[in-house]
Amino acid sequence: MYFVNELKRRNPVLFWYGSINIFAAVICLLLSQTTTTWVNGVNAFIKPLKFYVSIGICVWTLGWIMYYLEMPTRVKVFNLMSIVLLSFESFVITWQAANGRLSHFNVSSASYGFLFSLMGIAIVIFTLWTGFICYLFFKKKQWSIPMSYVWGIRLGLLFFVIFALEGGAMAAMLKHTVGGNDSSRGIALLNWSRGHGDLRIAHFLGMHALQLFPLFGYYIARNSMATKAFASLYLIIVIAVLVEALMGLPLI
Repeated sequence: MYFVNELKRRNPVLFWYGSINIFAAVICLLLSQTTTTWVNGVNAFIKPLKFYVSIGICVWTLGWIMYYLEMPTRVKVFNLMSIVLLSFESFVITWQAANGRLSHFNVSSASYGFLFSLMGIAIVIFTLWTGFICYLFFKKKQWSIPMSYVWGIRLGLLFFVIFALEGGAMAAMLKHTVGGNDSSRGIALLNWSRGHGDLRIAHFLGMHALQLFPLFGYYIARNSMATKAFASLYLIIVIAVLVEALMGLPLI
């Protein structure tokens, strides 16, 4: 498969780290079929499964696009930082879930609250460092790839950083549901609330612009203006979803 071989060539470290995360997601899927442990009304291993998939896709994407910067030393530092911080995040999520406890928003004891704070610090560092990668893409002027693709990467990174930091609003509230509690019934797998506002939806849509915009810029857009127009329309949609959630209204 071209993508696998090319990513392995471009960034073998993040290729293998992403692969490990996808493998961990498969293990969580299997465990979800055997466990009787539930957290907030959801099978305990669903949340780790989602995070492992998300991390895997995220680092694969970053490994692919950072190749265009032609800055191997900075990419190596980013690789190491990503592995340390994201591994800590996924470890805490999995360990807490396996023991039937919340990982995020868990301040039921001093130690769990401290872990939650450390998770927040880790993800902020990762996000800001990704923001630096975004800055490098805006700073570089000479490209051998289509500018529609370059703008897809730039704006995808920018949206990722902005909507990753939106997670701070959920951390401040100690929940992601507006107008209800986090254990309310949600849609299958994603578990977005059916009856109340859910801040995770805009968080999810905004962060996955990291994959969507470069794909649009490379395969669909004919020029950079088309990529910018698509990103603008997408931003309007995501903001509308965020406002809807803040009003306590469900997506569906």
